[in-house]
Amino acid sequence: MRGTVIHAPGDVRFESLDDPKLLHPTDAIIRTAVTCVCGSDLWPYRGAEPIGDPHPMGHEYVGFVEEVGSEVTAIRPGQFVVGSFATSDNTCANCKNGFQSNCLHREFMSTCQAEYVRIPHAQGTLVATAEVPGEELWPGLLAVSDVMGTGWWAADAAEVGPGSTAVVVGDGAVGLCGVIAAKERGAERIIAMSRHESRQKLAREFGATDIVTERGDDGVERIKELTDGIGADSVLECVGTAQAMSQALRSARPGGNVGFVGVPHEVAVDGQELFFSHVGLRGGPAPVRRYLPDLIDRVLTRRIDPGKVFDLTLPLEQVAEGYQAMDERRAIKTLLKP
Repeated sequence: MRGTVIHAPGDVRFESLDDPKLLHPTDAIIRTAVTCVCGSDLWPYRGAEPIGDPHPMGHEYVGFVEEVGSEVTAIRPGQFVVGSFATSDNTCANCKNGFQSNCLHREFMSTCQAEYVRIPHAQGTLVATAEVPGEELWPGLLAVSDVMGTGWWAADAAEVGPGSTAVVVGDGAVGLCGVIAAKERGAERIIAMSRHESRQKLAREFGATDIVTERGDDGVERIKELTDGIGADSVLECVGTAQAMSQALRSARPGGNVGFVGVPHEVAVDGQELFFSHVGLRGGPAPVRRYLPDLIDRVLTRRIDPGKVFDLTLPLEQVAEGYQAMDERRAIKTLLKP
């Protein structure tokens, strides 16, 4: 088969790779329907994370089951499936507590920008749709495998509820999906922090009521102005930088909550500041599997359309252009078709 391999910062190639095989009786092999480039893939692409030896890329996927191991009974060949970027048996104590992304047997997917993918722990990781959905729904279902599930986790961790005020820090795909999540969870006011007109437009389409273009101290001051000097009930931190975390913590009201889902890079939280702020802080890798049945249903019934975050569609063989377009902010998120 063919798939994506990163060799060095800025050097992504589409190469011939070995076909995936069942390694364990709990595995499945899927034929990729669509996959994509994630904002987190840009960290190594930009040299912000070590790459080491050349290795495959990609952790977002939907597809058709080709083969299953002997212990996989919940899915069968031919079915259309959606999975999470973190595999889970969905039976261990952590899974039962709703944190499948911290499954005791967790593996992080990392080979999904390819024509075929091996899915470990397929029984607990994959959710099959009742029938094969129309291709127009595939982008939305693909978003559910990571960015929509992660945006939902940000809103959940920040305890967004009916009538609340939510701030979303970050206007990438996860932040935009966080806007969807905040609206679906009943937020009355949703303030999206964005400097990019195309992303502001999509944020408003998804439910944002206000846009704040300022960052840092100015951004925090603007949030305070919009919330009568108090701060927001919930803040969704969807970036992962030190500035974004600081901005998020200082934008929440005393007693408010921050849900942080951007993979932290050089982020340090001041214990004294957090202690006296009375702000709650929770985050981590999104337990996407917890939300999959609900989010799949919301996409299939067309209640939400997170697939709109894909503003560039390319054949998988042009994956290098997909990375470059996102790196240069010419695209929010690149959809790849095998």
